[in-house]
Amino acid sequence: MSAREPNGRRAVAGAPIRAAGPTASPWLSILAKAAAAAGAATLLVMLLGAVVAGGNAALGALLGAALVMVFFAISLLVGHFVGRNNPSGAIGAFIATYVLKVVGFGAALFVAGRPDWLDTTWFFIAAVVAVVVWQGAEVFAFSRVRYQIYADSPEGAPGTAGKDERHAG
Repeated sequence: MSAREPNGRRAVAGAPIRAAGPTASPWLSILAKAAAAAGAATLLVMLLGAVVAGGNAALGALLGAALVMVFFAISLLVGHFVGRNNPSGAIGAFIATYVLKVVGFGAALFVAGRPDWLDTTWFFIAAVVAVVVWQGAEVFAFSRVRYQIYADSPEGAPGTAGKDERHAG
């Protein structure tokens, strides 16, 4: 059995395994994974809606899931753009974006109203499925992100001499 590096590649015999660094900007990767998972779940709900209740159910499901996915994607895009320049400010941007999304979501539903063709049951089912699947995929993808908690000093840098001797047994 051969050893594997953290990136999944097979390690060369005798070669040291490289340490992985922090993830550069995780937000777009998380967005892609969450959108793919929610998109697949939406297709299943649309298919089920079309079989059970017809074409308007499938369209309602598409609209409900798409609305959820667009509003969730906004947060990750804000995290990406803010996090590139100010990683610690991303959380504050998330909070501000959340408030704007809640107001925007309510305004979108209030202003647009409900079209006569919309099957509200399948709209709701797809929206709930999209929320649950998106959040699950987002949490899973986020759990795989690597953050560097502290900066390692390069070998030979001032203040690093004697560290190995102190811990040697």
